Amino acid sequence: MFKRILIANRGEIALRILRAAHELGSEVVCVFSEEDRKASYLELADRAICIGGPAPRDSYLKSDRIIAAAEIVGADAIHPGYGFLAENAQFAEQCRACNIEFIGPSAEAMRLLGDKATARSIAKKAKVQIVPGSDGILEDDAETAKVAESIGYPVMIKASAGGGGRGMRIVRTKDDLLTAVKQAKQEAEGAFKSGDLYIEKFIENPRHVEVQLIADQHGHVVHLGERDCTVQRRYQKLIEESPSPGIETRTRRDLCAAAVKLAKAAGYGSAGTVEFLVDRKGKFYFIEVNTRIQVEHPVTEMVTNMDLIKAQIRSAAGEPLPFTQKSIRFSGHSIECRINAEDPAEGFRPCAGLIEKFRPPGGPGVRVDAFVHDGWRVSPQYDSLIAKVIVHRETREEAIACMRRCLNEFVIEPVKTTLPFLRKVMAHKEFAGGKFDTSFVERAFQ
Repeated sequence: MFKRILIANRGEIALRILRAAHELGSEVVCVFSEEDRKASYLELADRAICIGGPAPRDSYLKSDRIIAAAEIVGADAIHPGYGFLAENAQFAEQCRACNIEFIGPSAEAMRLLGDKATARSIAKKAKVQIVPGSDGILEDDAETAKVAESIGYPVMIKASAGGGGRGMRIVRTKDDLLTAVKQAKQEAEGAFKSGDLYIEKFIENPRHVEVQLIADQHGHVVHLGERDCTVQRRYQKLIEESPSPGIETRTRRDLCAAAVKLAKAAGYGSAGTVEFLVDRKGKFYFIEVNTRIQVEHPVTEMVTNMDLIKAQIRSAAGEPLPFTQKSIRFSGHSIECRINAEDPAEGFRPCAGLIEKFRPPGGPGVRVDAFVHDGWRVSPQYDSLIAKVIVHRETREEAIACMRRCLNEFVIEPVKTTLPFLRKVMAHKEFAGGKFDTSFVERAFQ
């Protein structure tokens, strides 16, 4: 096991990793920006080092400063969390070149699966069903138009290096195609420093279902079931749950088996998530792989009683998986709600400001992952996520009732949050019935 782990992230995920690492007996070093100097979790670290100014480009995205900090304190591993440098293959290579283990997959596997166009090619070779589309990166407008015509409208233009809905455009007619391509390219270049695009058939009103994997460095890969991430707004996940209420047992089995097959084909060795779209007939299509721990990983932890962060760290340390697929047991139903500092009444506009009152819910089967507190100032520099509420009950109906109670108890003032919106979702008949699709939020609330 690692003697000293540096956490190259901030907020609730930094605190989550810190706790897991301490339980494994590792010392923890946290890096922080000037904006996060007063973060309370820094007091729990064995050491904390400032690496730059408030903007991510001056701190959490400064790979050279992070590695320098790790060398100064003698860290033998770096955990990137999610976001920032978590899926940066070059950063993983830099770490390992400096004899510091990167807690994640190999740089090669990250490149193969992190690039959506390449991942599609691997999936196709592994005989995992993909959404019809281009075989690789689009070379020019002529090729784009030809592929769009061959697969039929509507189509989806997607950034190969993308995520979070950026660099994506739905195109319903050929007259709108080239304009959408230009817009997606510009957005992708600004967000990911790569304007590479590919094209897929747009699947109307599907479910979004993902499979959690954990793999070691010895060729063993297991799945930990699926999560339903269908409740979204502009491709941003709002609510996640497991098991998915909208797929049948056979689809679940085949979906999970496909995810494992894909990971083995890429030589994957860490925690990761394979994402699929499932149409109304239950047919599923691979869309992408997230080569990191996910925001919504607690949902899986609740139904499997397994610590994914610890498993991820152990895998990076070279330990073989201590369990097999057959030994994994699933129990009950879990739901997670993301609490963002956003104003739903103003188009989910991000809301920075001082939190004067922070009163999270509690009770049996309730987990709140957060790092904010009374007196914490929400910064406009970072993602608006401030807390996650996760509940676990024997049935989905009980889990929804528990989540309703938790959302009603939760107090965050005076900063505007998504709490009022989430309360409405939990009370909506379509959500309760479990028959919703990715158009649910826009259709029901806008």
